[in-house]
Amino acid sequence: MRRGRRKFDDDEADFVKRGRIEPALSEDPDLPETGDRWSTWDNALHGPDPLPEWVRTEHGAVDTELGMLKTGKEADVYLVRRAVPDTDKVSLLAAKRYRDGDHRLFHRDAGYLEGRRVRRSREMRAMTNRTAFGKELIAGQWAAAEFDALSRLWRVGQEGGTISVPYPVQLIGTELMLEFIGDHKTGEAAPRLAAVRTDREGLEDLWRQMTEALSVLARTQIAHGDLSPYNTLVHEGRLVIIDMPQIVDLIANPQGAEFMARDVRNVANWFTARGLRVDQDELIERLSYEAGLL
Repeated sequence: MRRGRRKFDDDEADFVKRGRIEPALSEDPDLPETGDRWSTWDNALHGPDPLPEWVRTEHGAVDTELGMLKTGKEADVYLVRRAVPDTDKVSLLAAKRYRDGDHRLFHRDAGYLEGRRVRRSREMRAMTNRTAFGKELIAGQWAAAEFDALSRLWRVGQEGGTISVPYPVQLIGTELMLEFIGDHKTGEAAPRLAAVRTDREGLEDLWRQMTEALSVLARTQIAHGDLSPYNTLVHEGRLVIIDMPQIVDLIANPQGAEFMARDVRNVANWFTARGLRVDQDELIERLSYEAGLL
């Protein structure tokens, strides 16, 4: 009997999953009285300034895992509450944990990694040959690349307001902690674009936001690399781009233009299927010009 392809939240519309999910937060020998671990803020690489006021930086903050938000081919995302005990200083975060080399299920990484280099030849050889050490380096690159891309794009969004991404709170190894996009009272994540049902006016507004976001990416000379209605959230009418570990440098990567065009077609086809007429070729040509590819 032929086994079907394993499906992930990257492919389907269900987003929030309830209940205690393993693996739990990494344990600290000096555990707090409540919660799962002390905040890891002090030992992490921090997001860009200015820090949003909701980011908890207190030494006494405690992290508590509330359940899984999303499972994907290269990482799982958990809902984490970071709070200072006995105060109202609380924030909800999305903790994205990249799998190690033996457990990742995303194997089409060669094309995305073109244009990325590491300084040491030993590390480059390990990544090229996909040794155990090389796979660990690649997992770290995914997390670092997403953290860097979100930091850059968050700054652009703050300055121009034409692209929205989750604020990257911190990075430690292969764990990336992000702004939670959704209802902070219920812990329910914002729906993905694929699950949104709206009228024509709503579709036109979402398409406008999408083209503006694509334009920002092009002018920054990067492509999302895997953009689709399944890794785009809609929160209170605002389009939020997520999942950027495979970010592609349009100049350094020889396949950059192809990745950008594929991103456009992936999202344009969704809008077209819902009755909105869009000109994919014109948009691809304009983005190529803005990226300096023409």
